Parts: sequence; C-alpha cells; structure tokens
Amino acid sequence: MMPRRRHLAAVRRRLTTRAAPLRSWLMRRFFVPLRSRRAARLAYAAVLDGQTVNLHAVLPDSARLPEKAELVIRRGRRRYESPARVYEDREGRLLMDAAVLLGAEAGGVPVDDGRWKVVLSTRTGRKSTRFPLLLLEPPKPYGGPTMPMSVSPVSGRRYRLGRTVTGHLRVVSSRARPSAEVVKVKLFHTGLIVDFRVLGAEAVEPWTEFIASGRRIQQPVTELGDGMWRTVVPLEQMTPERRATEHWDVTFCAPGMRSMRLGRRLHDVRNPLRVFAMTQASVAPRGQSPLLVHPRYTPAGNFRVTCSRMPEAGRRST
Repeated sequence: MMPRRRHLAAVRRRLTTRAAPLRSWLMRRFFVPLRSRRAARLAYAAVLDGQTVNLHAVLPDSARLPEKAELVIRRGRRRYESPARVYEDREGRLLMDAAVLLGAEAGGVPVDDGRWKVVLSTRTGRKSTRFPLLLLEPPKPYGGPTMPMSVSPVSGRRYRLGRTVTGHLRVVSSRARPSAEVVKVKLFHTGLIVDFRVLGAEAVEPWTEFIASGRRIQQPVTELGDGMWRTVVPLEQMTPERRATEHWDVTFCAPGMRSMRLGRRLHDVRNPLRVFAMTQASVAPRGQSPLLVHPRYTPAGNFRVTCSRMPEAGRRST
C-alpha cells in the first residue's frame, strides 16, 4: 500500500471511530423506537465456526404465526433465501431461530465481497410480510480456551455481523487475506514434509525459504492441486552452526508476491502452541549426523522447526 493510501485509510478509521457514538445515539433514540413495532429484535446474533450465521429473534406483537418463514439475504439485485423457524413460546411470544451457512466453497449462500442486508420473510397463504432484524448490540467476544473464529476454515473468507444506521442487521463479507496455511506435518526418521495451502493469492513458480540466525535456505515446492503445496524440509542443511539449537521459520515465496509465513491460523484455539503440539524426534538426514527435530507452532500460529545437536553420548535415530 502506498504512503498516501495508508494515510487515507488511517483518516477513514479515525472518522469512523469518532462517528460511532453519534451513530449509536441516533439509532437508539430515533430509529429503534420508530421501527420496533414492525421489526424483529435480535436477542442473539453471532457468526460461529467462521462461516455460519446463528440468529435468535423476538417478533413484534403484531406478528402472527406463519405457515412458512425464511431469511432473505440480498445486495443490489442479488438475493438468496435460507430457511428460518418461527414458533410460539410459553408466554405467547413469537420467536425466530435461523442458521445460515455462508460461502459457495462450503456449500452455503454464495455471498461475495460487500454488505448484505438480512430480513425475515413470512408467508401465510398468499399474504407475505417482511420484518427487518434489529441488532441493538454487536456480538461480544467470550473467554475460555477457544474464541470466535473470524474467518472461514474452508475458504479463508471473513464474515462479520454489522448494522446500518437504522440498526438493521447486515452481513459484511470480504475476501481471504493472502496466507499459507499448514495442513499436515509428516515427521519421519529420515526427514520432515509439510503440506500447506495458499489462500487469497495465486502463485507462479513459487518456492519456500527456511530462515534462521542469518541463514537462508531456498527449497522447491510441489503442487498437489486445489491450492495445496508440499515442501520437503532440508534438514541436511539445518544442523546448528553457532549454537546448540536453532529455530527455523518457513516462508512461501513467488515472483511479484509478498512472502508469507507458513502457519496455522484458521481455527478457534487461543493457544495453538499447546493445543497443536507435535512431538520431537531424532532424525538422521542423509549423509549427516542425527538431529533432534521439533516442528511446532508459535503463540501467534506461525510454523517453526527447531533443530538441536544430539548429545555425543546419546546419539541414536528413531
């Protein structure tokens, strides 16, 4: 991004931040009271597993139990329908539950980049009624060992829930950020193989680079199809030279493309270092002395290979 573009993006972010309190005040004091009599109020709204919108709403008192209900998701002239369930609770209120899978790659609603409006449509006989969905409070993050997924684990696309100045729900969809996501790590007694996929970018004649303590090793990659690639870790060149242990980071590179660190980020785990822990093993690269090799993930989710010299008295391969 050019310096001028970065400056303009920073200005837009500051203006958006300053306008948020005024927007919230207008919504609560003016638009919500005006529209609450004919809108469904969302009691719960969240994007679960990075690609499924889950909604629970209370319909207005004027609503009647319909024969059929569905959510209408639209942007411009494009629109999609998804089933919804409307039912009556013990207190006589009408409630709505719905779960909408997003993304053509996952077999869901094929929303592309942009802001999509969401309304509830009900039908009884030939009569149909539409209810806007009021989102008074945006989803709040929760604690615990897991966290809400911000991206689809299938496509890497980002889906979040927003609201218009009138408080109506909308789904904001954006394309996947360029990333290299580790899929499988295979550790043998003679070597280490890493399979990964590339999202949000197209690479021509790529390679991987292994970097540690001023050392850099280029390694070819093999295309496996469907955005998948494989690299064989060059352990025979990764014996520590200056220290007993060296930590190697791995990047995916291609001409005209910004390099990307291999990692594992499409998950809902707060501590990938602990949850995705891998065992270390003694490996005997061809023509080299045995190494103690430990593939792992950093707290930020980046893939790293730690290589240590084997003690003279205890050298053996597994």
